[in-house]
Amino acid sequence: MRQQIAAANWKMNLTLDQATRLLDEIVASPHHLQAHQKVILAVPFPYLALAKAKLSGKPNFFVAAQNCHTQSSGAFTGETSAEMLRSVGVEYVILGHSERREYFGESNAVLEEKVGMALTYGLTPVFCCGESLPVREAGTQNEYVENQLKESLFNLSEEQFLKLVIAYEPIWAIGTGKTASAAQAQEMHAHLRKVIAGRYGSGVADQIPVLYGGSVKGNNATELFSQPDVDGGLVGGASLVASDFEKIIEALK
Repeated sequence: MRQQIAAANWKMNLTLDQATRLLDEIVASPHHLQAHQKVILAVPFPYLALAKAKLSGKPNFFVAAQNCHTQSSGAFTGETSAEMLRSVGVEYVILGHSERREYFGESNAVLEEKVGMALTYGLTPVFCCGESLPVREAGTQNEYVENQLKESLFNLSEEQFLKLVIAYEPIWAIGTGKTASAAQAQEMHAHLRKVIAGRYGSGVADQIPVLYGGSVKGNNATELFSQPDVDGGLVGGASLVASDFEKIIEALK
């Protein structure tokens, strides 16, 4: 069975005291994860070492960074490299999040570099893709998201590609008042798997976890995760409340 993942993206939230309390609450909760189920916490850079320490000895729990640079070192003030992340024990890194694309102008070409760098240092990229409202309304979402994968990932070997996690973000359904249904999520996830199969074969496509990142909450996670091609969620706001995130973890199939 494919990996089933509940990934928390804290974004730029929480003070040190708040982060410590949330981690303590998560660690204190009983979890009965199966071998194919994982929880990933993508915390702000200042809290990476804290999260690693807090989650030590917690089976199937992992720490992720929210970004990395295209270079391993150099005169890039304010940036963090994949090599640095690996040196502090980080296992995963989110790349291509819609906010990074929109606010920081990250292109598919830049993300191709970042994915390669992450893999070079043994990090697992959680690669985000997804379309905006104008793209969805134009009915070209399939081609748009397909292009994101092709331009950033299809240079990878099969061995490298199998190390990825894909996260689909319907940007049009985040903070717009519009809602993506479970059926719409499944439709895009199935399309992504078809695109991957076209490049790497169905054997690879069937192994890649594809997460849903469109306002996953405790009250919709079970329906979303029950879809055959939805392998968990990349969770924003709901991951900042321990009780809400617990419900999402419990919804993993």
